[in-house]
Amino acid sequence: MNRYDIIVVGAGHAGIEAALAAARMGARTLIFVIKLETIGRMSCNPSVGGPAKGHLAREIDALGGEIARAADITGIQFRMLNRKKGPAVWAPRSQNDRMGYSIQMRSILESQDNLDIKESIIEELLLNPDGKSVIGVKSMLGEEYFAPRVILANGTFLRGKVHVGNINYSSGRAGEPAAEKLSYSLLQAGLNLGRFKTGTPPRIDLRTVDFSQVEEQPGDEDPQGFSYYRDIIPRNLVSCYLTYTTPETHEIIRNNLDKSSLYGGYISGIGPRYCPSIEDKVVKFQHKEQHQVFIEPEGINTSEAYVNGISNSLPPAVQQQLVASIPGLQQASIIRYGYAIEYDYILPSEIQPTMETKKIRGLYLAGQINGTSGYEEAAAQGIAAGINAVQALDGKDPVIFDRSDSYLGVLLDDLVTKGTNEPYRLFTSRAEYRLHLRQDNADERLMPLGHQLGLVEETRWQRFLEMKNILEREKRHLLENTTLPGNGLKEPTKYINLLKQPKISFDDLQEYGYKILPDVNEDIKMRLNLEIKYEGYLKRQRIEIENFRQMEHTMIPEDVDYMDIKAIAYEAREKLQRIRPASLGQASRIPGVNHTDVTSLMIFLKKKNLLRRR
Repeated sequence: MNRYDIIVVGAGHAGIEAALAAARMGARTLIFVIKLETIGRMSCNPSVGGPAKGHLAREIDALGGEIARAADITGIQFRMLNRKKGPAVWAPRSQNDRMGYSIQMRSILESQDNLDIKESIIEELLLNPDGKSVIGVKSMLGEEYFAPRVILANGTFLRGKVHVGNINYSSGRAGEPAAEKLSYSLLQAGLNLGRFKTGTPPRIDLRTVDFSQVEEQPGDEDPQGFSYYRDIIPRNLVSCYLTYTTPETHEIIRNNLDKSSLYGGYISGIGPRYCPSIEDKVVKFQHKEQHQVFIEPEGINTSEAYVNGISNSLPPAVQQQLVASIPGLQQASIIRYGYAIEYDYILPSEIQPTMETKKIRGLYLAGQINGTSGYEEAAAQGIAAGINAVQALDGKDPVIFDRSDSYLGVLLDDLVTKGTNEPYRLFTSRAEYRLHLRQDNADERLMPLGHQLGLVEETRWQRFLEMKNILEREKRHLLENTTLPGNGLKEPTKYINLLKQPKISFDDLQEYGYKILPDVNEDIKMRLNLEIKYEGYLKRQRIEIENFRQMEHTMIPEDVDYMDIKAIAYEAREKLQRIRPASLGQASRIPGVNHTDVTSLMIFLKKKNLLRRR
């Protein structure tokens, strides 16, 4: 009764995608959650997307994941960020109904074939007698559950501790118990753990905001969602609002730094550099007179709002003063206080690109347990872990996402190759080929793989193929046909060359005699605009990608003893020995391993006749 193919521990964003992928690929799957009501809970901001994160959400969707569809169904405001910049950094973002999102995800899990859900706290890994492979897990009630593949997606629950001022208590999230004993089981299994912290701001009652002092930020006039070929119509139901901290705000914080959990010495974990607390902002950016504060509604059936930009771990009385010093919030009523949370994570150098741990066969890690932050980063790791756990179960080759194909590949490669000394967040700047990895073409890059794995249903696949046929047809028409005389053109011009001009859009071609057929929708028009106008840049990037893949597909045997290669610097040998890169490409990206070291490694492998292509 307690035997499964795959067990997933945790039902946050990582655990959900891992369990759904496994079940949809045919594995009998069990997912554990501490409280059923918290499945898919948006612990911090109830939003999906943004730079790189929106790209990830669309990639997960193209692979057959669920985060994008849930975001579209429960979205209450949609915006495309960075439209004034180049298309490589355009990023969809949604504000979501917090409760609606959780309910949607629970419904999806409950209706999924091959998937059981159980409320329990897992306290121990069960290993084979040799300690080298996992066989299951044990709950706090002493029940044992067995599976040859286990995916841990524990979020901030591993020995989680909440801090508010000088008060701290065990909790995986405010109001929820932590997983206190599983960390010790992981340490006993030989895994290396670290300690991180993150935080969340206070929530306020929207009815107590003075809207005359804040700037309204409505959604886009043409709201765009995340999910491909779903027929979900995104809707803007609320506005968000912008205000700023003041010199008074900063003075309150400086005067109370000793009462902050972070600056009072109560927290040992390292926090996220790119999502700092307001205490960090005031201390590290003393020259700045103000910081942005976004007021973001948490749903359509609640007056609760998230105050984005003032995450803190100050005592309640100080939080009251802080909020009241911000224009528009002078009379704001705090519904929930902000807090910091400290938790264990496993050093990402412990995992392989498949998300399987190097030391324990069959054990996979996904989400914040690997030192990342963010819903989208967690969900991406979850679907990768679920896919590869089933591939291993079925004796099939692993699916390795490389950084030239997806932001998912950038994320996983950064973690495995470079590690992280702070909560990792994905940015577009981390991708070398970001013009190729646009948010609009995630389906073209990854949906064929999702369909091959059985994760993309046939109706969506057929609609994708239809889009591709229309896209290719229009490219041929643009290439083969020329404009009519007149309209300021001195001679007939191929439509493709006309479209390359910066100020001419695909719709503008109609003025020159081009007939746009009814099946060419706005999405296809945008793709044509981008691909034709940036054709030269994309061509150069494709050449760079091909060179990258030459190195990436030159594989290194797993049993190479790097310490014996004396031509490589000692520091580089140590790092190669610890990380054990799968390819020359991965070896070249390890910090501290330079071009000369990689060349020496390649010469060594050639001499030993160990070089092979994937």
